[in-house]
Amino acid sequence: METVVVTGAAGFIGSHLSERLLKDKFKVIGIDCFTNYYSKEIKKKNLERCLQNENFTFIEDDLMDVDLETIFKKSKLLFHEAAQPGVRSSWGKEFDAYVKDNIQVTQRILEIAKDVKTLEKIVMASSSSIYGNQPGKMSEDTLPRPVSPYGVTKLASENLGFVYAQNFNLPITSLRYFTVYGPRQRPDMAFTRFIRANLEGSKITIYGNGSQSRDFTFVSDIVDANILVSESKIHGNALNIGGGSVHTIKEVIKMIENTTGVESKIVFEPPQKGDVLKTESNIEKASKILRYKPNIMLKKGLIEQVNWFKKTFEC
Repeated sequence: METVVVTGAAGFIGSHLSERLLKDKFKVIGIDCFTNYYSKEIKKKNLERCLQNENFTFIEDDLMDVDLETIFKKSKLLFHEAAQPGVRSSWGKEFDAYVKDNIQVTQRILEIAKDVKTLEKIVMASSSSIYGNQPGKMSEDTLPRPVSPYGVTKLASENLGFVYAQNFNLPITSLRYFTVYGPRQRPDMAFTRFIRANLEGSKITIYGNGSQSRDFTFVSDIVDANILVSESKIHGNALNIGGGSVHTIKEVIKMIENTTGVESKIVFEPPQKGDVLKTESNIEKASKILRYKPNIMLKKGLIEQVNWFKKTFEC
């Protein structure tokens, strides 16, 4: 059994990825420090299935402090999912956390990987936030223009990967995720907030007029993309990972209403700084190189997320 390392293993994406790797008969070392960005209890619940598997080892520690050298020597494969998330929270005094968790942590990981020389594949989670506002589809050669501090730190992290790949031949691939949703989505993210408000009969706040659109990607498709990279011989690339489901916020809320059978109460507030008007991924490169293809379209994925929410929070 090969051993793999997953940072951010208790998070939304990291927990799903860890479960898939265990299912695929890997031993998984999961690392997470349970930052206070959202409830520790939610993250613990994310890990329940993994902790029931004897091939899962969990390390609760900060990636700036944990003994990564010893951990990396046990593994040939690293999935770096850990990050400080959130566009709107990245302004002001909170920016220090984004610099530490998104830039300094990445630099430390890459320095140790460079010295240890055991990792044969490093898959890094990037974000569509690096693109900012763009007039059309976002391709990997589109000039990044982040409009939030979060996007700036994710671009910096990605660029660090390129620097270490070029100078030390580290086998790094960065995946630019486009708006990920599905079971276990963070409580601050739009779909979770919309579903909760709809089911509880409270107000849904839309920032802007609701015509802003996103390329929504179901979490299992994100996991598939990570696995495809790990099985490939490519490195030194950045790849868009989108879901092929571009819809406006108003359309999403209508889909949620159709799924729950409950009409939403909506209030509109001014647009938030750092929010982009539209994201739409060009995934031709990932399709060609990895044979990546999104399998879950928005309507089906929303049903799964609503059902998960009802079960988890007993609605």
